[in-house]
This record gives sequence, structure tokens and C-alpha cells, in this order.
Amino acid sequence: MRTTQLGDHMVQLTRYPRTFPMNCYLVREDDGLTLIDTTMSGAAEDIVAVAEALGQPIARIMLTHSHGDHAGSLDALHAALPGAEILLGAREARLLAGDRSLDPNEPNDKLRGGYAESSIEPSGTLESGQRVGSLEVVGSPGHTPGHLAFFDTRDGTLIAGDAFQTRGGVAVSGKVKLLFPFPAFATWHKPTALTSAKALYNLAPARIAVGHGESIADPRPAMARAIADAEAAWGADLAHVA
Repeated sequence: MRTTQLGDHMVQLTRYPRTFPMNCYLVREDDGLTLIDTTMSGAAEDIVAVAEALGQPIARIMLTHSHGDHAGSLDALHAALPGAEILLGAREARLLAGDRSLDPNEPNDKLRGGYAESSIEPSGTLESGQRVGSLEVVGSPGHTPGHLAFFDTRDGTLIAGDAFQTRGGVAVSGKVKLLFPFPAFATWHKPTALTSAKALYNLAPARIAVGHGESIADPRPAMARAIADAEAAWGADLAHVA
């Protein structure tokens, strides 16, 4: 597992960086490390080893969403770190528990991608606008119905999950990049994803860190181009999106 220091507060952990990169993140807080996402199954031992090398315990695990390439090692990490909190959005917690139903107010589009399933009861659920340590929770549905991003208020790093990708080119979730199309294939509802992408752009992040691909400093120009590319490609289908 490759590790990359991003600023003063965060380490990016990447599995399979040359072929199918999957990132998770360890964020330093005063009470320990916050792990954001877990990648696929089989990563728990490596994640714990990196945390031990950093000299802080993993105090909590937070998920951007419940696809298997983000939540696949959750059960193993919970077994290895029984004292760590498990936090995710209430909407996404239903998906993680195996409930694939849509709410009446949600677009009636097909859920896509492989969802992890777990019987773990979360320590708590997250809502947009909530703060967990230095991280502000930002609702960013579209890739999945309950997708969340996390904004580090200390240095402006946006951990965007799959709301954007940078592998194969910067793209809004749902916009196919031929060199790495997989996040697009797993996106639930493109109009909602575009609305979320615009909201994340408006946070004016100093860095964006994603589920798939390298982080980007000063990312707003690239984010703006990705938003424009999605609008141009999807055309009339997204005419109602603000």
C-alpha cells in the first residue's frame, strides 16, 4: 500500500496505484486518527500498520459511501479496532445494512455499483454541516443516495470520495473517462451528482483528494472544467440542474 503525505494533517493510502487505485485517508486529530474509507476487503492489516507507524491510534472510521471499494474492509477494521467509532450518513447506513430501497423523494434511478454489506451498528450517523474534529461533513449525493464529502477546516482539503475522480482525467461522478470509467459506471443519478459537484466547487477547496486518482492542489480550475464537460456531455438531460 502506497502512502503519500498531503499537507500537515493527512496521509493518503493507495492500493493498486498503477492499475485500479483506491484511496483511503488518515487524518490527524488531537485525539487520534480519523480514517476516511477503507478500500476493498483485505486492507485492514496494512491500514492499521500505517497508523501505528504514524504513532497515533485510529479513533474513528468515517465513510463517504458504502460501495465495496470504499467500505469493503470495514468489518475487518472493526474487529481489529473495536474501540474505534464507526460513522457514516444515515442514508448510507441503510444501504450498508442491505436496504436497497429508494425514498419517495429520491430520483427513481437504478442503484449502480457493488455495495458492501455489514451488520455493524454505527456508533453514530453524520449530517451535512456537522463537525467531527476538524472535518466538516458535506452532503454530496449523486454517486450514491447518501454520499458524503469531508472538508478539513484547517487547510481547505476536500476529501471528495467519488463525487469527483482524477484518475484518467478530472471528472464529475457519472462522466465517463475512457482511461478509468469505473466510477461513472457505478454512479446512481447524474443530475444529482452534478448539483453536488457544483456545491463542492463553491467550498473553494485548496486541495481535493478523491477515491480514485491523485490529489490536486488549487483544484478549482480543474473542477470547473469537469463540471462544464459534464454539462456539455449530458446536455438537455441536465437542463433543470441549477
